[in-house]
Amino acid sequence: MHYDTIIIGAGTMGMAAGYFLAKQGKNVLLLDAFNPPHDQGSHHGETRIIRFAYGEGKAYVPLALRALDLWQELEKISGKQLFLKTGVLNIGSQDLSFIQNVIESAKDFNLSVDVYSAQEVNKKWPGITLPEGFIGCFEPSAGVLRVEACIDAYKTAALSEGATLKTNTRVVKIVPGEKVSVHTEEEVFIADSIIISAGARVNDILKSVDLTLPITPLRKTFAWFNADEAVYGSHFPAFTYEDENSSYYGFPSIDGAGFKVGRHDTGDEVSPDDVIREFDEADATELVQFNEKIMHQVGTLKYGKTCFYSKTPDEDFIIDSHPFHDNIYIAAGFSGHGFKFGSVIGEILSQLVLNGKSELDISLFKLMRF
Repeated sequence: MHYDTIIIGAGTMGMAAGYFLAKQGKNVLLLDAFNPPHDQGSHHGETRIIRFAYGEGKAYVPLALRALDLWQELEKISGKQLFLKTGVLNIGSQDLSFIQNVIESAKDFNLSVDVYSAQEVNKKWPGITLPEGFIGCFEPSAGVLRVEACIDAYKTAALSEGATLKTNTRVVKIVPGEKVSVHTEEEVFIADSIIISAGARVNDILKSVDLTLPITPLRKTFAWFNADEAVYGSHFPAFTYEDENSSYYGFPSIDGAGFKVGRHDTGDEVSPDDVIREFDEADATELVQFNEKIMHQVGTLKYGKTCFYSKTPDEDFIIDSHPFHDNIYIAAGFSGHGFKFGSVIGEILSQLVLNGKSELDISLFKLMRF
């Protein structure tokens, strides 16, 4: 049972990589411990933000721009609407590095970003109440991705190009070599190369090839709230919020689902194989307090959910080959801001497998930095 490439973890990045490799005529096997799209990782919850004037650093901007091109290509292939151009409002104190990075990356890459004072934000979007000294950086070309639809679209596209997908199949061991053996609970598969993109469970896979990544799995929560559609409907922007003590993100009510908000910083360290504590009253309290402070017209809680972050120490990604096995590629540690890049990272992984290098600069994501 020999394949050109086996992909372990067919979630956001893995499914996209499977599509790009199969499109190039490669014999690809995708393995996933669950049945993607699913709610056991980081890619569920209906929506994710995609933005280009990037507060986490200018090195991400070319990746984000290429990612949007690829998401829009996928829309054409699938016939589904995956991207909603709601605009994104980055909110914060004007002296914070995140906000300064947004402004600087917009200038450096000639991105359209409108900077508003707190009073201007409050007037333009009556559902927001910003304190004095805050600003809003509005990026009209940014917006929202429908996450499960994105995964499902790449899944359909990969299978149509001839990829094989085995779901509910847990990998228990990898044996490296010129040909890599991938052992599941029931079968053994052989490949010229493998990609490991197993999210919070990546270190469980890598232990059989003597590698441990500095990744911390975190339990994260987000929730939907009742909201007036006239205030928080699809004309309202997705947003990020930064102050000295906290970081939040949120979405307009899309298709009447309700106003969605989550906290980006903090989180409880967990084992990805444990039964994760469900969304509870304490989780709701901090989100309600944020709404009362900043999004004052949001109503009562509808429901909440949990997910995983796979966080690196610097919150930058890991995209690299194994230090001692150059036919084992790793994509991990997406630290709660990776989904938007799923399309381009899939393309990058396919280029690494096919050509040994990426067409975009991924030096920021090398393992050597640790």
